[in-house]
Amino acid sequence: MLTLKNIQKAQERIKDVINKTPFTFAPHLSKETEIAIYLKKENLQVTGAFKIRGAYNKIATLSKEEMQGGVVAASAGNHAQGVALSASIFSIRAVIVMPESTPLTKVNGVKHYGAEVILHGTNYDEAYAYALKFGKEHKLTFIHPFEDEAVMCGQGSVALEILEECKDLDAVVIPVGGGGLIAGMATAIKEINPKIEVIGVSASGAPALKNSYELGYAIDSVSVRTIADGIAVRDTSEITLKYIQKNVDRFISVDDEEIASAILFLLEKQKLVVEGAGAVGVAAALYNKLESLKGKKVAIVLSGGNMDVTLLNIIIEKGLLKSARKMNITVTLVDKPGSLKRFTEILEALNANIVHIAYDRTSISLDYGDAHVTVHMETKGHEHQAEIQDALKSEGYLRS
Repeated sequence: MLTLKNIQKAQERIKDVINKTPFTFAPHLSKETEIAIYLKKENLQVTGAFKIRGAYNKIATLSKEEMQGGVVAASAGNHAQGVALSASIFSIRAVIVMPESTPLTKVNGVKHYGAEVILHGTNYDEAYAYALKFGKEHKLTFIHPFEDEAVMCGQGSVALEILEECKDLDAVVIPVGGGGLIAGMATAIKEINPKIEVIGVSASGAPALKNSYELGYAIDSVSVRTIADGIAVRDTSEITLKYIQKNVDRFISVDDEEIASAILFLLEKQKLVVEGAGAVGVAAALYNKLESLKGKKVAIVLSGGNMDVTLLNIIIEKGLLKSARKMNITVTLVDKPGSLKRFTEILEALNANIVHIAYDRTSISLDYGDAHVTVHMETKGHEHQAEIQDALKSEGYLRS
């Protein structure tokens, strides 16, 4: 059962395997939001996410026969590594079924811990169905990422660590996908101090659990689409929903733009690499969705830091453009010696730093004798960009 007593037992069981991750005040975020915010940095956990807690606790409670048979799981991310590492500690067989589209880095990350990897299906749901079938055929115990009370007890240990360090919190903000983390944490929090508000944050592109919470019964989504792949869960678990309805005070959601901004904020201001799922609580704070908590003391859980570097690069580039620290311009020049030199001299005089330049004289949209020049440059804000545009307009490079 998911109870405070069993969560405390789980904490004792996993203490020598996990990191007791930092729980620290976030000055920049607190000033920005007018909330005293403390960050629980599970992005610095073993395997880079909280999932090791639940996976290890579940495997540690298996019978001798189940241990001998081995375990199987379906995951393309953090749960896969949590199960793989836990199984390696107990020296038992682990099979992880991952979708065929899983990036090689994630596959190798699981193999690093000694697990067998099977690539099957085009998405998680197909991989999950195959893992159940494979486990039954080979007598392996299935380790569910959230729909298991032993797993939830392990995840609930995050709350115990927070409350050991800060007993006078007003609220705790927790990312929500399948609901295992918030179910475990909320149960612990409400048994220890029912006055602490528990707030769940989901991605607007994966609304199943939030919708179910608000309706009062389980409802699945037709599809999910979000950059927060760690909480991109399509179907609602009736087990986690039961505990969430009992112990969670409210639910909010954030969209991909807000999540991306939070990832960039954490990278720049807090010097933390946090994946989309882990950044949703900070996104809620930055976009004034926690206004009722102004002047209060709040913990936000950063649930993981296994960020895809390609996506991180896109987020950084878009963020620089959005904040006017980068600017892309395409102009048409006469294709003759000196034209490009004159154009770049104007930018130099305006202190715009060119980081990329492309010269195209063959596009069918061009008149003969012309060339398109596309310039990517570093700028110093909206006023600087307006100054550059005005200068290029006055020189005839841009239309007014």
